[in-house]
Amino acid sequence: MTNSDSDHLTVGVAVAIPQPHASVLSSWRRRIGDPEADKIPPHVTLLPPTVCSGGDLELVEKHLVEAAAAVLPFTMKLSGTGTFRPVSQVVFVQVSTGIAECELLERAVRRPPLTRELAFPYHPHVTVAHDVGEDQLDQAFDGLRDFVAQFEVNHIVMYLQDSAGAWLPRRQFPLTGP
Repeated sequence: MTNSDSDHLTVGVAVAIPQPHASVLSSWRRRIGDPEADKIPPHVTLLPPTVCSGGDLELVEKHLVEAAAAVLPFTMKLSGTGTFRPVSQVVFVQVSTGIAECELLERAVRRPPLTRELAFPYHPHVTVAHDVGEDQLDQAFDGLRDFVAQFEVNHIVMYLQDSAGAWLPRRQFPLTGP
């Protein structure tokens, strides 16, 4: 969904992948012809696209301040690839360190006013190929098999989807821990 109705916004919340790792992952997504490569910055989803009222934005931001207070800054390590095939045509880079913190954040974020059902159980990952051909999925899976990145996560990001379907960062929320 896009933000074609000014009264409604499509919100997403994620751990943003920092540079230089983000450029490497975006480059791979472009290389295999994923049409979303330039619309979706590399990230670990905490809240998938969720429509909310534009009038609730202040309430959503207040909620995200509180959700970010549930977890202290942590180290995230990405290592190797995985896939959801055949259930979903997705190849991803695996989160190997920081899974528990992502799960805590996801539960804290996906509460009112951002309550929503998930189509699949939560599994932190970084999508690098989605809804492309089998050859492109295999290329991403094999090409990023040895990918490793480690970095500190000290905030989460709220994104808004624009009318062209691109995800734009709106605000960062520092992790302050309990």
